[in-house]
Order: sequence, then C-alpha cells, then structure tokens
Amino acid sequence: MLNSLIFATYAMACALGAGLIGLHFDLPLPQAVMAMLIGVCLCAQLHMSVLRRKDRKALRQDITMLKRAGLSFQTSIDETAHKMVQINEVIETRTNENNRKIVSELQILEGLMREFANRISHKAQEIPAPASPVAMLPSRPAFQALGDGPLLEMIRTSLEQNRVDLYLQPTVSLPQRKLRYYEALSRLRAEDGTVIMPAQYMRIAAPAGLMSVVDNLLLFRCVQVVRKLTQKNREIAVFCNIAGDTLADGEFFPQFLEYMHHNRDLAGQIVFEFSQSALNAIGPAGEANLSYLSNMGFALSLDHVDTLAMDFGRLKRLGFRHVKVRAAVLTEGMNDAKAAVAAEDFKGLLSRFGLNLIAEHVEDEKTVVQLLDYGVDFAQGFLFGEPRAVRDEVLKDVPVRGAGPAAVIPMRKAG
Repeated sequence: MLNSLIFATYAMACALGAGLIGLHFDLPLPQAVMAMLIGVCLCAQLHMSVLRRKDRKALRQDITMLKRAGLSFQTSIDETAHKMVQINEVIETRTNENNRKIVSELQILEGLMREFANRISHKAQEIPAPASPVAMLPSRPAFQALGDGPLLEMIRTSLEQNRVDLYLQPTVSLPQRKLRYYEALSRLRAEDGTVIMPAQYMRIAAPAGLMSVVDNLLLFRCVQVVRKLTQKNREIAVFCNIAGDTLADGEFFPQFLEYMHHNRDLAGQIVFEFSQSALNAIGPAGEANLSYLSNMGFALSLDHVDTLAMDFGRLKRLGFRHVKVRAAVLTEGMNDAKAAVAAEDFKGLLSRFGLNLIAEHVEDEKTVVQLLDYGVDFAQGFLFGEPRAVRDEVLKDVPVRGAGPAAVIPMRKAG
C-alpha cells in the first residue's frame, strides 16, 4: 500500500513536470508523455535503490547482532563449562575431606583400642582369670552374681570386640511434644547378647580406667549418627555423655579435644553432657578444657544434678547451655535440693543466665501438667520415648579402613 502511494506521487510529480516542460519548450503531447514515463521510471529506480541500500544495511546489522549473540552464547558456554569444572572440583574436594574425616575417625578408634589394650593388660594380670568361659557369662541374670574379676573380663571382651551399642532417647519441647534433642546412651553387650547397663559396668570400668575408652567409642558413634541425622534435619542435636574420669584423664581428654576440633562443623548438633559431681571436681585445668570446647562452638549440658545451690554464672562462663533436673525434684524436692527459689521461678532464674531447663525422668501425664505450670520448655523420660538402639542402617555406608568396598563397621542391635 505504501509503495503504491509513493509510485502515484512520483507519477503525479513527473506528469506535472512533463506538462511544464511541454509548455515551456512547446513539445508535442506524445513526447511530453514519454518524458513523464521516463521520469517515473527514474524515480522508481532511484527509490528501489534506496530501499535496497536500507535493506542491505539492516541485513548487515542483523548479521552483526547474530555474530554478537553467537559470541555471547559461546562465552556463556565457556563460563558454564568452567563453572562445571569448579563444581566438580568442589565436590571432589568435599568428598576427599569427608573421606579423610572418616579415615581420621577410624585411625583415632584404632589408637583408642591400642591404648585400651595397654591399659587393660596390667589390670587383667592383677585379677584372677575365671575358672571357665562359661562361668564368665550369665545366662540372662543379674550381673551382681558375678565377681569383679569375671565382670571386668566381660567388659574387656565387649570393648575389644566392639560390642558397644549406641542408644538414643528423645527430648521433646513442651507443650507441643515435638522432638527437639536426642540423648546418646551407651550399652555394652556380653558375648551371649546380654545387655550390660551403665550402672553395672561403670562400677568396674571406672576403677580400671576404662571409662575413657567407653566415652570415646560413644563419641565416635555419636559423630557418625549426627552426620546421618543432620542430612534430614539440622535442628536436632544429640547430647553425648562424658564421664568424670574422662574429663580428668590427662591423656585421653586432649585427644578428645583434638578430635572435636577436626569435627567442629558439628558444633550445633552435638551437646556434651557432664555430671554435677564431675563439674565440681574438674579444677582449673578442667575448666580450661570445657572453655576450649565452648569456644569451638559446642554447647555443654549439666545432668545428675543433686543440689540446686550452684553458681549459675560459672555455668554460663564455662559454656553450659542446658541443665537437666529430675522431674521429681521440681515437683516435690526443691527444698531438699537446696533451691534458692520456688519451682515456678526456677526456669526464669536459669533463663537469666542463658540456660535451658530440661526436666528428665518424666513418666506420667500428671507430672507434665505440673511442669507446664512451672514453665518448663523441654522434657525427657519414658513417657515420651524409651532409649532405643540405633538401627544398623544408620552406619551402613561408613567403610572400614583398609577393607574392600563392601565392608562396613558393624552396628549391632542389643540382644
């Protein structure tokens, strides 16, 4: 449409020009018409030449833009390839780091077991060997029937054969009863599968200097389990108990601190728990060790609390963030525990020092109602869940150092 209008304009202009030329030069009509047609053709040719020039210019611009787009696309491809190489390097680096951590954990475990062998050898020589292997193992009875010698031999064998099981008991928030923490507990197993409870083995293991071994094996398992748990939920932390003997062990505890330094990325997921009696006996060196743990980012917890007449400011300075108190103490034993405030004010007192109150040994709903009246935020006990052995699947992907790809560290269930 536009070209037709332009052509008509050219024709009118040429006709007018031809008429003027004819009048001026007195040309005949056929010659004037011929001049008009020649003028129209020349104008059309000129117009088409201009249009072709514009088209060629536009085409060159389009080609230039396509070349630039091609160069930009190639640059993007090169950058993407470079980033993929970087991502692969990061993945490989992190994989190597994780493998090194696993190897480091296994090396530490091997060192612990060698140290355990050295420690137990002289102690075992002082205690008469049992008359027969059968006499050493009860069929499923109370361990009180065994003498110290057979029980120590049973503990030694359980540790040597890695029959240390990890149990987890939940801690929930109140009133929602939402899972918030786990407490890790250790159990030893005799050869026939009989579970040896802490109250049974600690009486013998502590004098023999073996609690450090138990704690370190427990810690080793805790680190593995926490790495599995935090893949799904990084808000859940695991409380790991450390015995007073381990805290005072000048040889084992520095190794423990070094081990946790290499695993400080788990600072938000592991809480170390110490008894009140252990805390009271640590001395300046022990306080320095606890402060070192806290400075790495690990929170501390106090349990087995016998008296509430304590220095809460000291707890805060050492890095304690949790205090566990038996529910019975809160509901009916505050005076016997020498508390400075009533039960309903105790949680507020701890909060002023940045301490969480966890009520433990909660076993009935009536107690929960009382704890809610006292403002308790966290609770633990059989009402919310009993300690359960960690499933085999939790550690099935952890390879044994020096073994084939199918080998795994056994995580046996309690008999």
